[in-house]
Amino acid sequence: MKAFSKMRYRGIVLISVIMVSIIIYSCQNQTEKSSKAVSKEIPWKAPDISKLPADSSSLQIKYGKDLIVHTSKYFGPKGSIATISNGMECQNCHLDAGTRPFGNSFGAVFSTYPKYRARSGRVESIEYRINECMERSMNGKKIDTLSKEMKAMKAYLTWLGKDVPKGVKPAGTGIQEIAFINRAANPQKGKAIYLDKCQSCHGINGQGLIKPDSSGYLYPPLWGSESYNVSAGMYRISRFAGFVKHNMPFTAVKTNPQLTDEEAWDLAAFVNSQQRTEKFFSYDWKKISAKPVDYPFGPYADSYTEKQHKYGPFKEMKKPESKSAR
Repeated sequence: MKAFSKMRYRGIVLISVIMVSIIIYSCQNQTEKSSKAVSKEIPWKAPDISKLPADSSSLQIKYGKDLIVHTSKYFGPKGSIATISNGMECQNCHLDAGTRPFGNSFGAVFSTYPKYRARSGRVESIEYRINECMERSMNGKKIDTLSKEMKAMKAYLTWLGKDVPKGVKPAGTGIQEIAFINRAANPQKGKAIYLDKCQSCHGINGQGLIKPDSSGYLYPPLWGSESYNVSAGMYRISRFAGFVKHNMPFTAVKTNPQLTDEEAWDLAAFVNSQQRTEKFFSYDWKKISAKPVDYPFGPYADSYTEKQHKYGPFKEMKKPESKSAR
């Protein structure tokens, strides 16, 4: 009887310990979730590069930033290291060296990579992603992944995201998407907006403004052979529209936009209806059902045309009950 009582007592103690452990784990897990939720709501702010100590690691980070700011100096048509890009700078699409909130910033790169991306159908490293930008947005060639330059760029991106918890994408990082409009985007309306708000910097023919020494651009070309090619992310008009809505004209900010949503969509439609280099990658979107609704090259898992997938109406196309999408 005593043995039974002792076993019963031990059983009660064991169950109590287990229950307490479950409660503690649950609370910790909930705290972590809450912390991540808060991190997603507070806009990301880049660390201050001027506060880095004077050591070799800091020099590497600063060199990485310089490569982002002055990409053409190193890899452009007159590049000091190689001539493998179109003369644009990485920060043309990632504003202020990837530190401007809502300006396609780099704050979530280190926290989210390596990661699987449906476009390539593989898990991508930071180095792989940088080279994807070199081949698409810069319409160029890859950088040696073991080079001093690649290591410096990775070091800079890693340092920028050093305070972001793994798996978290804070507000203000990447491109802020905007809502679909109730019609297809209109390139002709976009042309009028371009001439009114954009051509003073980017040129009437989208050619951009070249630097006095011809080493790159003060304002990047938005179409033509020196701009991003058709496989770049900006060629999807949802990406371009989200970017210009919160950043263009260049003095615009998210809290004081100078374009309406409709203007942003129409402007994106106009710019991406202009001629640019056609460069394709055989591994893109092998799983066609995973293609974004605004990816403008077939085949598709629905019955919409390439023109509809380029300009919309995306709001209608995304409806599950849409007859044309069945």
